Amino acid sequence: MTEARRVGITCLGCGLVCDDVTVAVSGGSVGDLSPACALGSEWLGSGAVPDRIRSSGRDAAFEAAVATATTLLSDSRGRVLVYLGPGLTIEALKPAVAIADRLKAATDTATTAAAASGILAGQRRGRAAATLGELKNRADLVVFWGADPARTHPRFIERLVNATGTHVPGGRASRAVVSVRIGAGGAVDGADTSLQLPAAAELAALSMLRSIVAGGPVPDAAAGYPGLAELAARLVGAKYVAIVANGEGGDPARPSQGSEGLIALAQALNTPVRAALYILRSGDNRNGVEALLTWQTGYPFAVDFRSGVPVYGADRRALDDMGSFDAALLVGDWRAMPAASVAALASLPTVIIGPGATDWPGTAGVAIDTGRAGIHEGGTAYRLDDIPLPLAPALDGPRTAAMVLSALEEAVSRSLREVTA
Repeated sequence: MTEARRVGITCLGCGLVCDDVTVAVSGGSVGDLSPACALGSEWLGSGAVPDRIRSSGRDAAFEAAVATATTLLSDSRGRVLVYLGPGLTIEALKPAVAIADRLKAATDTATTAAAASGILAGQRRGRAAATLGELKNRADLVVFWGADPARTHPRFIERLVNATGTHVPGGRASRAVVSVRIGAGGAVDGADTSLQLPAAAELAALSMLRSIVAGGPVPDAAAGYPGLAELAARLVGAKYVAIVANGEGGDPARPSQGSEGLIALAQALNTPVRAALYILRSGDNRNGVEALLTWQTGYPFAVDFRSGVPVYGADRRALDDMGSFDAALLVGDWRAMPAASVAALASLPTVIIGPGATDWPGTAGVAIDTGRAGIHEGGTAYRLDDIPLPLAPALDGPRTAAMVLSALEEAVSRSLREVTA
């Protein structure tokens, strides 16, 4: 029996991307994440992944599968959807975006619908952001606005709020925590102050807070929101305010303009005090997709190459226009994609590359299994504050997604050159 050994990894179980964890490795399996984290353990699993290659429903050699995928995608040039799913390193995403460019394809991502409102609000207004290190080391007031980090980012409080920092040496004892529950959304247990707001009142509350911190009087309407005036006083009396909000999912009853209201509040706070807004994002390098697209095209999502240049369609999703496509290239872990995206893509002939690709429930013209980023595949992933962190694999596994997509990019480029020669 192989003796277990402990190795350090970077966890992609949530957007916190903890790089201070270890796992037990024994033979070809991995487990026992430490420090313990429910989301991290769920993401880690046992490390077991399929290792197959399928083409037209049959087992195939790698070179033959890449050739078939190239033909399918090249023949559909201009009518291809490239879906950038979760669970890929930056190194794997780069050739995937290059393939979309070569094929004059449209793109969609697993986070387009979930995070679009916050991204667009930041583009309109700018955004006072900062690294998580700023929160840990400087913030003396942390306001959780409609966020439940114990559920979505289990180690957030432990690593950042309760931790000792440069300017808050007592850790949690030296900083105040306010929890604002919005409608049926989550809240933080053990906060120094807690507020409850109806979902329909969120925008009004944010507007009043912004007015007060900008130097205006407390409006009479604030009396209808118990604790709101006291929160405003805390905000302007702090030295460094960290506002933490949920960036994906949440209560559908909350208005979409809430993101813009939070950004505006953080901006207003940066006159009387120092403030930063932190958006909690999901794991599997989801915001790394946006970082890579912005680097390569100038746009964070909804990038369409069909005109021959990248075009930003922020108000529309490619998945809403499936009749425009003859084929799809799906990259990443489809099991972590929204169910609606899986259902939409299942109707198209698809080249799918990623962990568990051969288990895809739709029409897979070609399916190539790969290892999982952070477990079998090294590279780079982005934390929720857009800081890139290195991934070191704990296990040997199937071929990497970066290798497969680089080979496919080369084959597609060669095929298109031959057509135009």
